[in-house]
Amino acid sequence: MSFIKSKFTFFAFLFLILISCNSNKETGVLVKTIDEFNNAVKSAVPGTVIKLSNGVWKDTELVFEGKGTEEEPIKLTVEEKGEVTLEGASNLQIAGEHLIVEGLVFKNGYTPTNAVISFRKNREEMANNSRLTECVIDNFNNPERQVQDYWITIYGKNNRIDHNHISGKKNLGVTMIVGLDTEESRENNHKIDHNYFGPRPTFGNNGGETLRIGTSHHALENSNTLVESNYFDRCNGEHEIISNKACQNTFKYNTFFECTGTLTMRHGNETLVDGNVFIGNNKPSTGGVRVINETQTVINNYHVGLTGYRFRGAFVMMNGVPNSPPNRYVPVINSKVNNNTFVNCDHIQLCAGSDSERSQAPRTSEISGNIFYNENKKDIFTVYDDISGVTFKDNILGKNSETSIKEGFENVDIKLVKNEQGFLIPTSNQIKTKVTISPNVATKENTGIDWYSKTDKSVALNSGQTIKVKVGINTLFEIVKKSEAGDIIELEEGGTYLLTKAVQINHPLTFKTSGKEKATILFERMMAFEIQNGGSLSLENISFDGAKSPDYAGNSVISTSKNSMTENYKLFIENCEFKDMVINHSFDVLRVSKGTFADTISIQNSTFKNITGHIAALDTETDDIGAYNVEYFLLKNNTISDLQGAALRLYRGGKDESTFGPFLEVDHNVFDNVGHGKKNKYNAATSLYGVQVNDITNNIFTNCKPMEMHLVVGDPIVNIFNNNIYKSDAIKISGDEKYTIKNLWNFNPEFEKENYKLKKQSKLAGKGTDELDLGVIYK
Repeated sequence: MSFIKSKFTFFAFLFLILISCNSNKETGVLVKTIDEFNNAVKSAVPGTVIKLSNGVWKDTELVFEGKGTEEEPIKLTVEEKGEVTLEGASNLQIAGEHLIVEGLVFKNGYTPTNAVISFRKNREEMANNSRLTECVIDNFNNPERQVQDYWITIYGKNNRIDHNHISGKKNLGVTMIVGLDTEESRENNHKIDHNYFGPRPTFGNNGGETLRIGTSHHALENSNTLVESNYFDRCNGEHEIISNKACQNTFKYNTFFECTGTLTMRHGNETLVDGNVFIGNNKPSTGGVRVINETQTVINNYHVGLTGYRFRGAFVMMNGVPNSPPNRYVPVINSKVNNNTFVNCDHIQLCAGSDSERSQAPRTSEISGNIFYNENKKDIFTVYDDISGVTFKDNILGKNSETSIKEGFENVDIKLVKNEQGFLIPTSNQIKTKVTISPNVATKENTGIDWYSKTDKSVALNSGQTIKVKVGINTLFEIVKKSEAGDIIELEEGGTYLLTKAVQINHPLTFKTSGKEKATILFERMMAFEIQNGGSLSLENISFDGAKSPDYAGNSVISTSKNSMTENYKLFIENCEFKDMVINHSFDVLRVSKGTFADTISIQNSTFKNITGHIAALDTETDDIGAYNVEYFLLKNNTISDLQGAALRLYRGGKDESTFGPFLEVDHNVFDNVGHGKKNKYNAATSLYGVQVNDITNNIFTNCKPMEMHLVVGDPIVNIFNNNIYKSDAIKISGDEKYTIKNLWNFNPEFEKENYKLKKQSKLAGKGTDELDLGVIYK
């Protein structure tokens, strides 16, 4: 009897275990701690579902490994989608077979290793036949801008990465990579599809790609990766949005929305680029496809409103290096560019990059059956070298377009008709093959995740409430502590504000005087405003006086944080006055730190008088790797007098071609007695090094040190038009790049006594490129 009872007890226990296992497969194992997770992973069998409980998992490093089957994968998911976040120092490693990861959200932190999500535990243990889906990585950035990490690293074979939300990478490193550093990860047949790649701001040097497949070390290895139906939304990190560096990859039906860069076939052969859509909306530097290497195929792509030029053109076919090693520029050979459509795109670049090294023009290649339509530009083609190795045939131009290419183009009367998808389609009876956009093309709606918002979270300047602030000591400091992003702080007309504490700008804020008479800000610290990570600043109609500033060398009105800033900032100065900053030497208006980057610095309609330092010294990125401090710098309609330092020092060192900034516009300014101070180490009124786009027009220099410019790398654009240099040192330009100077005069400007307005009889009246007076335009 006892034996029978024991036997019954054993089978009952076994039955309960089986019931429990089946229950775990069906309902999942809910884990609430990292120990519970690790135990669940150790116990997992094919079909097991592990669920992370709702809440914040802080400083959590997950290793998800196991061996599922095709019929019964092992799955890691969450209790409720959108209710589980991994924060702080957190990451995920995946290793094994037939694993699925779903529903994880990484935010408010950064990875403690080199990847947020990695498809391997180490070089020997990786994931195969696995899937990452409906996961989020959102602004999960290392606080040190130049510390490199990746967000998703894909190894192994036959993995799928789909319907994920990946947005806001701001520190150094590619967002997603496909690694080929072991044999087990080559010819991988990965599929990357229906992901939403959200905005990535301009990084300011190499290392800001959104997707990279392979590296230059493995350029001739086959990857066989399919990148299909992904949406790239304002991915602007650098000019290689996608950097293809391996062979036999396919890019189909992806959409690139307002991306400042190109899909670049940087290394590797036999790439297929088919049926993608590039939408520029006439945003600066938006590009399409860049072709390098052999046996490349570019077909059925649609491009609209792209403005980029040089390496960021709507289409770019590069020159190569003769007998090039795989990691340089392999010449374009046996490549086809067929049946692509270009609507209102500004630049088609052929033999781009031609120089003494890249001297091999494309060979045995074909550009045929393409449509080039532009309503505003007659000739959108730029040819930099011999194109006899390219066959042109059956290409269509708009009726009023033209090209210097002699054969293979026909002018056709074209009308643009909007299709059901909203695209402008060129139509004509003479177009033999109707232009169509695949229904599989990515949209913002059919990519990413429906339970995680794609709404842009950034807050613009001047978008908040207006807050009036009374005159007094530190009233500005106190009001800022109560402010919200986008608020406008309104100063009293003619009022005086004293700061004994530096104002920390942690979010976008505007300070402006309400009436005609400027309010005055005095400050007793070494700076009035310090822009912190996440901050932007706009100053309007305010006077800054150095009378109360401390007797220290190196004061500034505005500075950036001394710590690295991952968030790009903006600075606008409009109709302001800066005067009598002479308490000690090197008193700057703007001082920036290494590891900070501005999208835009705009200084307009302002006056600067009697200052011992510089207006803006943007030269802290001195590692000579192509890094710099600002993308767009505008200096327009200002008077700058008795400035001991340089009005501007702008530096981009090195010969890296991954970025095309800075962009500089200096227009309608007066520089009077600038640059003569003993502490001006640049010994120049303006000092420009490596600036890529220079438009310097309609300025007057009187009794100034020289304008100095050193030109390096990338065929910079230098237009120095309609300037007057009187009793000043001559312009000094060095480097081996081209530049253009037109209408450089040496007349006495003849200003009126009370200001810098030209007298009617001045020889500079009406001499501007815009037919206005040179120098400041008084309204």
